[in-house]
Amino acid sequence: MLLSLLRIAYVALLIGMAIIAAGFFVEANDNTALIVVPLGILVIGSVVLFTDMREKQKQITTISAVYFGLLLGLLLGYLFSMILEPLVAGSFDKPQLLQLLRVLVTVVSCYVTISTLLQTKDEFRFIIPYVEFSKQVKGGRPLVLDTSVIIDGRIADVCDTRLIDTTLIVPRFVLQELQAVADSSDKLKRNRGRRGLDVLKRLQGNPKLQLQMHDGNVPELRTGERIRVDERLVILAKALNARVVTNDFNLNKIAQLQGVDVINLNELANAMKTVALPGELMPVRVVKAGDQIGQGVGYLDDGTMVVIEQGRALIGQEVSIVVTSVLQTPAGRMIFGRPDQRTSGSHTPYPGGAAAPGDSKSGGSGPHEPTKG
Repeated sequence: MLLSLLRIAYVALLIGMAIIAAGFFVEANDNTALIVVPLGILVIGSVVLFTDMREKQKQITTISAVYFGLLLGLLLGYLFSMILEPLVAGSFDKPQLLQLLRVLVTVVSCYVTISTLLQTKDEFRFIIPYVEFSKQVKGGRPLVLDTSVIIDGRIADVCDTRLIDTTLIVPRFVLQELQAVADSSDKLKRNRGRRGLDVLKRLQGNPKLQLQMHDGNVPELRTGERIRVDERLVILAKALNARVVTNDFNLNKIAQLQGVDVINLNELANAMKTVALPGELMPVRVVKAGDQIGQGVGYLDDGTMVVIEQGRALIGQEVSIVVTSVLQTPAGRMIFGRPDQRTSGSHTPYPGGAAAPGDSKSGGSGPHEPTKG
C-alpha cells in the first residue's frame, strides 16, 4: 500500500513538473521547447517507473553501488571539467560546445564509476576500510544448506528440536539442482529429489524457523564462468559470512580449505550416539553373520553397528555383550564385543559392567573357597 502511494505521488510530481516547464516556455514563446521539455520529463520519468515496477526483486548491494557510483561520477566529472576547461577553452568558438564537453565528461565519469562498482562491489571494503556493500545479518551467523543435507532430511528433525535459532538460507541454484533431480528419468534419483522438495516444504511450514531463498548472484560469477554447485556454495557462504551445512565429505574439505565453517550432520549424529566404554554391558539383537568366522552382527537403536565375537550361533537372539573395543571412523562408530558369560539368560546390564552379587558364573562373586594345600 505504501509503495503504491509513493508511485502515485511520483507520477503526480512528474505531471506537475511537466506543467510548470510548459508554462515557462509558453511565456518565453519557445514552441519547440514547449513540446520537447515536458515530453522529455514524462518519458524519462515513465521509463524509471516502468523499470522499478519490472524489477521487483532488488538487491541493496546493487542499489548502493549505483548510488555511490553516481555520486563519485558527478564529483570526478566536475573535477575533470575544471581541469579541461582552461586547456580547451580557446579551441571552442561557441560556449554551447564547451557546455556539451562538460556534460560528456560527467556522463562518461558516471558510467565508468557505476560500472566499476557494480563489478567490484564485493571487494569494495579493500578500497575503503569498514565500508562494503553487503547485507547485515541480525542474530547468529546464517546456515547455507546444500543439496545433500536437504535430501537427507535430518535437518528438518534437528530444526524441530529448536536447536537452530538462526536463519537457514537455500540458494536458488540448490533449489534448481533439487528440481533437476526430482525430474530425473531414474526412479531412485527422482524419489530422492522429491524427498528433498518435501523436506523444504516442511522447513517452510515450521513457524519457529526463518528460511530464506537466496536469489542473488554468486559474487565471483561476474564473468559468466560456470563452476560446480559445491564451489558456488563456498563462495556464497564467504560472501554472506555464513556456515555451510552438508553431508558431503568433499564439500566439507573444500570449505575448510577456504576458511568457511562447516556443520556436518553425520559428525553431529556421531557425536550424539551412545558412548560405549570397554567392559560395559549392553543388550543387542544379533541379526546376521559377520565377515569373519564365528562373528555375528547387530545394531543399536541409533544405527551403530555391533560386531560380536562367537555370535554367529546367536543369530535371531537378543544377548548381553561385553564391549571389548570401539572403533571411530569417518563413516561412523563400530562397537566390538563378545557374549557375556556372567549372565545366565538375563540381558539387563549391570552398572559399570560388574557382575551382580551372588552370580555364580562370574567367577569373582561370593566368598572364595580356601585353597587346600
